[in-house]
Amino acid sequence: MSADVLLLTVAFFLAAILYSSVGHAGASGYLAAMAFVAVPTPTMRPTALVLNLLVASIATVRFARAGFFSWRLFWPFALGSIPLAFIGGGITLPGHWYRTLVGLVLWAAAIRLWLNLRLHAKHDPPTITAILCGAVIGLLAGLTGTGGGIFLSPLLLFLGWAETRETGGVAAAFILVNSLAGLAGNPASLSHLPTQLPMWAGAVVIGGLIGAELGSRRIGTPTFRRLLGVVLLVAGAKLIFS
Repeated sequence: MSADVLLLTVAFFLAAILYSSVGHAGASGYLAAMAFVAVPTPTMRPTALVLNLLVASIATVRFARAGFFSWRLFWPFALGSIPLAFIGGGITLPGHWYRTLVGLVLWAAAIRLWLNLRLHAKHDPPTITAILCGAVIGLLAGLTGTGGGIFLSPLLLFLGWAETRETGGVAAAFILVNSLAGLAGNPASLSHLPTQLPMWAGAVVIGGLIGAELGSRRIGTPTFRRLLGVVLLVAGAKLIFS
């Protein structure tokens, strides 16, 4: 086993723990790790999406069982996002543009991890607004190989559309459907999946189980979130300026 493969296995495991603890699936963490070891661009998006599917499935089930999922909040965002994630998944950007866009998404994820968002008074989002927001996020999710949770979560919290753990449950399901749509939009990308994927899948499943249990029933990890934010900033810069 090469040093890069081992490094990615450990990085994916840790990212799965951290992200699943807040209802996310880890795509930005996986993309950051792959950027550090210079994984080929065609491999990055489908690999991140497949790993996303595994962790998002675990997080969705765990948060729902703990009572932190709202179908009423979820469906309008999903309605807008799924077709656009499918379209975005079918668009293959030139390597430089893809790496730049992903780098900017990693920076957005870093800011999300560092922000201590304050919850406004809880109220339901207007349905049309939720559908339109979902569409924009879905397109970004499909283009970059992320599930869009890093954009949905701060939106829900900042505008007071969900409580903190309810945000985790809705974001996990949102990531799951967008990851599926992104892969469905570009099935040919599956040919670029690496041979190491089964090992990485095992690592994120274990990490996802641990993180989802912590996030749905126990405590958060603010220190690790800030450390990860620094890693994402560096990885984003590597993608954009390399």
